[in-house]
Amino acid sequence: MEEHSIIVDGDILVGNYSELGFGLIGNSVVAGEHVKINGNILSENDVRIDLWSEITGDVRTKTDAYLGEFVNIKGKLHAAGSLDVGNNVKIDGGYDVKGWIIVRNPLPILMFIFFYMMALLQMGNEEEVEKALEDLFSEDAPASRVMSIPNKTKMDLDMMKTTSRAVIGNHCRLLGNIRARSMSMGNHITLFGSVRTTGGIVIGSGCTIHGNLDSRERVRVGRNCRILGKITANSVILHETSKADGSLISANGVTIEQDDLEGLDDIEKRLFYGFTMLEEM
Repeated sequence: MEEHSIIVDGDILVGNYSELGFGLIGNSVVAGEHVKINGNILSENDVRIDLWSEITGDVRTKTDAYLGEFVNIKGKLHAAGSLDVGNNVKIDGGYDVKGWIIVRNPLPILMFIFFYMMALLQMGNEEEVEKALEDLFSEDAPASRVMSIPNKTKMDLDMMKTTSRAVIGNHCRLLGNIRARSMSMGNHITLFGSVRTTGGIVIGSGCTIHGNLDSRERVRVGRNCRILGKITANSVILHETSKADGSLISANGVTIEQDDLEGLDDIEKRLFYGFTMLEEM
């Protein structure tokens, strides 16, 4: 996350009625209905924007663009491929399209997937349907990185707010305070803000939080993390290699988690303690 844009090494899915104070840069961008994006959209692949959405900047894609009815683009549209556009679409800055321009209301992405599956079933290709479902929804199947923004999410420089669970992957840099039902954070995350949830908070290893952690349930902090603020929760589990600069407030106490060294031989223990000393230095 930069000052003006969110950069994703993969695809971006934006739920309905979401408001983003950033532009979007990714492989492909799909925005739902009544979405507002305050910035530019830059995409390597297709851009799909459903009806009644508003983009305050430019929209650029190296392939095709799909704009639903009543979409409003304040900037300019650049598409190296074709453009499918619905009725009453407004593009204030004009458009530059290399391929065909087709005036029809494009299908939302979920409806497109549904009709695609129905066509495969009617053709008797059950194996193709199973393979497609596995590629889409299986957690074990290899997939590109995807940023999925739930419905009615609000994101700007001050806050990232959603009514559902927040799941953050590895090696991310985030700006703003997080407000969610619960949160699970991966490894090596830098967050310039605080986290407040009604559910639990799980922090991976090697993370730096420039703010507070506040939860009504349990907060668990992994190895080699640093919390520059305070931690408030029903219960707190803090790894022995992590550090919290502020106070720890917990109704059911604080547990210091230690690494299990049982079963390690002398050489492994020496290596472990050696790396621990280097990390502390």
